[in-house]
Amino acid sequence: MKLNTIKRVGRSDFVNMGPIELRQPIPTKDIEMIDPFILLHHYGPYKIDENNNPFDLGPHPHRGFEPITFLIQGEQLHKDSLGNESIVKSGDVQWTTAGRGIIHSEGPTKTFVQQGGTLEGIQLWLNLPSEKKMIQPNYQHVKSEDFNVIESEDGKIKIQVIAGVLDGKSGKITTQTSVNAFMIDIEVGGEHYLNIPKEHQSLLYLLNGNVDVNEENLVENENQLIEFNTDGDGFKIVGKAKSKLLFLSGKPFKEKVTTWGPYVMNTQTEIMEALRDYQMGKMGFLPR
Repeated sequence: MKLNTIKRVGRSDFVNMGPIELRQPIPTKDIEMIDPFILLHHYGPYKIDENNNPFDLGPHPHRGFEPITFLIQGEQLHKDSLGNESIVKSGDVQWTTAGRGIIHSEGPTKTFVQQGGTLEGIQLWLNLPSEKKMIQPNYQHVKSEDFNVIESEDGKIKIQVIAGVLDGKSGKITTQTSVNAFMIDIEVGGEHYLNIPKEHQSLLYLLNGNVDVNEENLVENENQLIEFNTDGDGFKIVGKAKSKLLFLSGKPFKEKVTTWGPYVMNTQTEIMEALRDYQMGKMGFLPR
């Protein structure tokens, strides 16, 4: 295997989103986006209880991309304008295709808030190509135990195949574009090679722990993201401590991207149309 060289190593500093403090490795002043990935937020871990619940997000719209949640710890309630209502639990993934427009709300369940607990997750914005930005919206929720898992030869690395294909095993998420999403859990001393499709841009994000990637060290709270060049077949990972990482790769669209708030389109005119359509109720309403 020819290892992909590392394009850059990024930080994951804290930013404030209203009352919520979270990590934002994409975008930063150095990384605008890693096509087709627009935004990556790492929220939590938060201690949630009846006196502290900043992550209760009321109804809000999206258009032109796929907002995705990888829930690491806790429990969230999802509702949307398609009529879906589901409780997303630790290890689950919810993959929303906003397309022409969807309205949803999410936040810790009432039971979780009353009992108290830890909430942590990843919110990813995956772009849609121009010809798919106005497709019908869709929602997928897959439980943690339903994903295929690949184990390294030494038994110290487990890879949850969420979307795409790895070593002949497919993800349970149906994707609109060529994309891979894997959650990787590593024990100390675990080693494994992972393949990257040659036509994909790719990144590796460290949620917690300490790992070597092609001899580059990723440490929690310091350097937490690696972007790879498209010049090899994959990468080698070695666990220096118990660690959890998210691997993402996708075929880039190489299209102009225009964003405003919850909309990801190609032109400013399309952003204005999204604002108008939302105000006119064309993205639907949440059921009461």
